Amino acid sequence: MKIDVTNVSHIHYATIICETIAVSAKIRGTGIAKRSVAYINEKIKKGNAVIALDKNQFAGFCYIETWSHQQYVANSGLIVHPAFRNQGLAKCIKKAAFELSKKKFPNAKIFGITTGHAVMKINYELGYKPVPFSELTQDPVFWKGCKTCKNYDILQRTNQEMCLCTGMLYDQETSKLITEKENKNEK
Repeated sequence: MKIDVTNVSHIHYATIICETIAVSAKIRGTGIAKRSVAYINEKIKKGNAVIALDKNQFAGFCYIETWSHQQYVANSGLIVHPAFRNQGLAKCIKKAAFELSKKKFPNAKIFGITTGHAVMKINYELGYKPVPFSELTQDPVFWKGCKTCKNYDILQRTNQEMCLCTGMLYDQETSKLITEKENKNEK
C-alpha cells in the first residue's frame, strides 16, 4: 500500500473516489457532502490531496482545502474503498493529509467536521480538539459545501451554530507553544 500526495497522474481515479463517497453516504445514512468529479480533479491537480493505492487499485483518499485567506485548512472527503476497510488505512490517510496541511499551510488552523466516531478518534489522536462551530471558518463558501448533506436543514435552522457533525480543530500555533513549554520543563 502506498499513500502519495496527488498529481495529474491520479486524475483517472476521480470518478471512483466520487462513487465510493456516494455509496458510503447512502449505506451509512449519515451526512456526507457530495463532491463532483471536477471538484475532486481540481484537488488532485493542485496536489491538495492524498491517495492510497494498492499497486494501481484505488484504496483511499482525502483532500485539503483552505478557507478564510488560508487561516484555516479543512481535511475533507476521507474515504476508504470497502475492499480496504478495517485495516487502519483511514488513520494512515488522515495522518498523511494532516501532515500535508501542516507542510503547505504552516500557520493555518486545521479543522474538520464529521459524524463518524472513527474519524473523531483519529482526529483526537492527531491533536484535534472538539470545538463549537463558531471556532471554525466562517467562510460562507465552506458552509455552502454542506448543502448536499442530508442534515443541511439542521445547520440552517441553527444559523450554522450546530449540526449532527462535530467540529474538530488543530491549532498549529497553540500546539507549537505547548511543545516549547514542555521542552523547557524537561530541561
